[in-house]
Amino acid sequence: MPLHYRHVDVFAGTAYTGNSVAVIPDSSGLSAEQMLTITQELRHFETIFLDGAAGAHYVTARVFDLFEELDFAGHPVLGAAAVLHERDDTPGPRRWTFHFSGRTVEVSTCRSGTGFRAELDQGAPEFLATVPTEGRAEVAAALNLPARALADLPLRVVSTGLRYLMVPVVTGLAEAKIVRSDFAKLVGRYGAQFAYVLDVEAREGRHWNNDGVMEDVATGSAAGCVGAYLARYGFVPVEEEFVLRQGRFTGRPSRLTVLPQGRPDALINVRVGGDVSMVARGTLDTVPE
Repeated sequence: MPLHYRHVDVFAGTAYTGNSVAVIPDSSGLSAEQMLTITQELRHFETIFLDGAAGAHYVTARVFDLFEELDFAGHPVLGAAAVLHERDDTPGPRRWTFHFSGRTVEVSTCRSGTGFRAELDQGAPEFLATVPTEGRAEVAAALNLPARALADLPLRVVSTGLRYLMVPVVTGLAEAKIVRSDFAKLVGRYGAQFAYVLDVEAREGRHWNNDGVMEDVATGSAAGCVGAYLARYGFVPVEEEFVLRQGRFTGRPSRLTVLPQGRPDALINVRVGGDVSMVARGTLDTVPE
C-alpha cells in the first residue's frame, strides 16, 4: 500500500530554513526495521512515525535517525503536531499527547501567518553528573577548544529525555567541532549521550553526531536542557521566554524559544517552541519488505 508523508521545517519562519523532518501520519503495521529503512531512504536527520486515529489528540510515536531509533527528539514532535493540526483542519489552538516508549509529552499548536506555531512541554529536567576540574581541559580539547574558551561554569549533564553534557563557552563557538574518534566514550564517562556547546552570552549553540561528521541544525531536545541549565545558574530568569539560536554554521539558521518554569533550584518544566513551515508532501509507492 502507498504510504503518505509530510515534509516540514521546524524552528523556521520560512521554508528551507530550520530543521527538516519527515512525518509519517499513519505508520500502522510497519516494523522497526521498515521504519529505519524508510528514514534512510528519505535522508532527513530524523523521521517520525505516528499511529493514531484521525481526529484523536493522543498518538503513539517513534523517531528514527539515520542509524537507530531514538528514545525522544524535540523537533520531530513539534513538526508532527503541526502536521496533525493541518490534517484535522482545526481553526483554533490544539493540544496533543505523544506517547513514546517510556515517556509521554504534551504539545500545543496554533496557526500562524506562515504555517504553525508549536510548543512542547519537556517536563522537569534532571541535573546529573558534573565533569571534575581535571577533566575540563580534556573535554574542551575533544571539541577543538582551548581550556580558556570554557565559561566559568560547571560542565554538567542535563536531561529532559536525552542526556546532554552542557559545555558552556565564552569564545570559540565558530571553531568548535568534534576532533576525537572516541567522543561517545568520553561523554559516556559522565553518563551523557551527547554534548552541546553553548555560548552562554550569545545564547547560541552547536551539536553534532558523536562521530563529528554531521552537525545538527536545531536540537529541540537539547534546547530544554539549555533552558534548565541557564536558569539553574542564573543566566536567564524563570517564567520568561528567551531565544536560543542554532544552525548558523550549517546555513540553516534556526530560532528556538525556551521557557523554564518553576524555581531555579526546582524547575518543574521547560517549554520549547518554534515556528513550523509546511514544505512538501509525498507518497511512498512501496514500503520496504
